[in-house]
Amino acid sequence: MDKILVEIYIPVVDRSFDVYIPVSLKLYEVEALLSGAFKELCDGQFVASPDTVLCDKLTGMVLDINQSVLELGLMNGSRLMLI
Repeated sequence: MDKILVEIYIPVVDRSFDVYIPVSLKLYEVEALLSGAFKELCDGQFVASPDTVLCDKLTGMVLDINQSVLELGLMNGSRLMLI
């Protein structure tokens, strides 16, 4: 399984994490995995809700959760924001 390294910024805790994500997963699968991991890493300060979304950090554009990482054109070094 191919993976890419992306930076995920979480504004509520003002922290960034470098994460490897598989390019074949749909974004809703990636979002679910990240939400669980970041809840643990942030000592419960970040809690996902049904409104949680992944955005492009530079443009603020909300990413389509029904597309795969590959379909979205994400690549090594992409900077995302989990809000």
